[in-house]
Amino acid sequence: MRELLEARREDTLAEDTFAGLVRRHQAMVFSVAYSFLRDRAAAEEVAQDVFLALHRALETLESPAHVVNWLRRVTAHRSIDRQRRARPLWALEDVQEPAAPASTGDLLLAEALRRLIGTLPEQPRMVMILRYQEDMDAAEIGEALDIPVGTVKSHIQRSLKLLREKLSRKYGEISI
Repeated sequence: MRELLEARREDTLAEDTFAGLVRRHQAMVFSVAYSFLRDRAAAEEVAQDVFLALHRALETLESPAHVVNWLRRVTAHRSIDRQRRARPLWALEDVQEPAAPASTGDLLLAEALRRLIGTLPEQPRMVMILRYQEDMDAAEIGEALDIPVGTVKSHIQRSLKLLREKLSRKYGEISI
C-alpha cells in the first residue's frame, strides 16, 4: 500500500511540475508560433502539439534552461512544418502592396514591419522572430534551429536589407 501511495505522489508531483511548466511557458510558445503563422487557431494547435511533446520528453530535459531552449526549438520547427503543410493559395508575388502610404505613427510602422516580415521565406522569418521578438542572440538561434551561426547572421543581414528596401519603396527613406 505504501508503494502505491508513493507512486501516486510521484505522479502528482510530475503532473504539478508539467502544469507549472505549461503555465510558465505557454505565452512564449504561443507568441512564437503566432508570430510565425499569423493564425490564432494554427498557433494554438502548434502550442498544444509542443506541450504534448514536452510531456513525452520531460524526463530527458535536464534543467529549466534546457526546457526553455527545447521549447523554442520545437516550437520553431513545428511552426515551420505547419506552414509547409498549409501553403497559401496564391503566390506572394501576385499580391500587390497597398498603394496608399500609411502615416508615420509607430503602430502603423510596426504593423507594416510585421506584414513585411511575414513575406520573408520560412527560415529567415523564424530567425527574425527569434532575434527581435524573443531577443535571442545568433548563437541561441543557431542552436534552436540547428543551423550555423554564420547562416543566422546572413539571414538577419539579408532580411534587414530586404525590409529596408521594401519600406523605403513604400514609405520613403526610413532608418531602422
